Amino acid sequence: MADVERSLLAKHLDAQRQSFAAARPRSRQGANHAAAHLIGGVPMTWMAKWAGGFPLMLAHARGSEVTDVDGHTYVDFALGDTGAMAGHAPPATVAAIKNHLDQVGAVTAMLPTPDGAWVAEELTRRFAMQRWSFALSATDANRWALRLARLITNRPLIACFSYSYHGSVDETFAVRGDDGSTLSRSGNVAPSVDPARTTRAMEWNDLGSVEAALSDRQVAVVITEPALTNIGIVLPEPGFLDALREICDRTGTLLLIDETHTLSAGPGGCTKAWNLRPDLVTVGKSLAGGIPIGAYGLSAEVADRLDASVRDSDADLVDVGGVGGTLAGNALSLAAARATLSEVLNDEAFPAMIDLATRFTAGVQGVIDRHNLPWSVVQLGARSEYRFTNPAPRSGTESAAAHDDDLEEYLHLALANRGILLTPFHNMALMAPTTTAAQVDQHIEAFGEIVAAVC
Repeated sequence: MADVERSLLAKHLDAQRQSFAAARPRSRQGANHAAAHLIGGVPMTWMAKWAGGFPLMLAHARGSEVTDVDGHTYVDFALGDTGAMAGHAPPATVAAIKNHLDQVGAVTAMLPTPDGAWVAEELTRRFAMQRWSFALSATDANRWALRLARLITNRPLIACFSYSYHGSVDETFAVRGDDGSTLSRSGNVAPSVDPARTTRAMEWNDLGSVEAALSDRQVAVVITEPALTNIGIVLPEPGFLDALREICDRTGTLLLIDETHTLSAGPGGCTKAWNLRPDLVTVGKSLAGGIPIGAYGLSAEVADRLDASVRDSDADLVDVGGVGGTLAGNALSLAAARATLSEVLNDEAFPAMIDLATRFTAGVQGVIDRHNLPWSVVQLGARSEYRFTNPAPRSGTESAAAHDDDLEEYLHLALANRGILLTPFHNMALMAPTTTAAQVDQHIEAFGEIVAAVC
């Protein structure tokens, strides 16, 4: 297979950097001003990961489009790194928020509302988990679910897969070394405890590493995405998730599936689409149309075991058990979640979103084939991503090794200069209910031009 011409890539990358900066003076000025008082120059450090040397400064967003302060409008395939999968300002969610503030008034009052029970019942329908509780992020939901798993099993350790993504949960910033040891992931910021003391790291699609991690029955729970996402989409090989479930059952280990990104597979994520049987499920980001929320659910059996564990121990689940957060489960977030789940990201929305991702994937594959490039593109429901390697990576470690910083920056900048945004951390595109075929085709045409320039 052919590859890109590196001399052409260097030339075009420099040109795209210059064009990006020249066309966005107000965004650059805003970034320079913010640097004096914001860590990394942005309100949240991930916002600094956009290509071009400074992030775009947002002016407004609706549906699947965003506009920056310099007046450029973009097709938004990033969608807030999944947080805006419902589209920006979905009318049903906005109306519910306004109505809640007008009728109820309280954003948070430390009192339940009927919306909480409705959302929990809907999540039970989608994921088959019997009991739920709410957080402000999937990170918090994962933290709390891991604590509950350790309480229920009376085991000290958790297990995760190298380069899986579960927010900023300390125990999951772990990778498996070549010798099978557990190592802190490169770049991990001052972990309070070495992950090797809390975690067994495994390799995705490697059942031998799962057996090795769980065989001594010290692991309380395996936390995993049903497909890796944040390192690039890495799908499970046939039979892998079924075998993972069997090993967990055999060793008495709980299985926690994090559906935060993989909700793209359908209204019940991969859990529903692939008939998975987790013991716990976590989900967040998109449930409330962009309003902060996370949730964790327990199967009926695990919920019963939790009740028994609390009765038989001095664990204070209500107060000091770490399962809380003053703003968690607040009235406004649950009103937004009820509207989003019932009227926006409902059962009827996903087929069209998935069809558009299929169209996107086929278009990218056509460009790859036309230039005989050693690249690949992978789809996960309404989500698609292209990688600079072929075949597609089968593990997190392989996916991490496939990064190409210059090529990725070139593609992101060249697309931005043509009015298209991908997720800044990698080459991922997500379809919202508001995404159109014309927007997908705009990307396919631009992608073809950009690739042809460096081949």
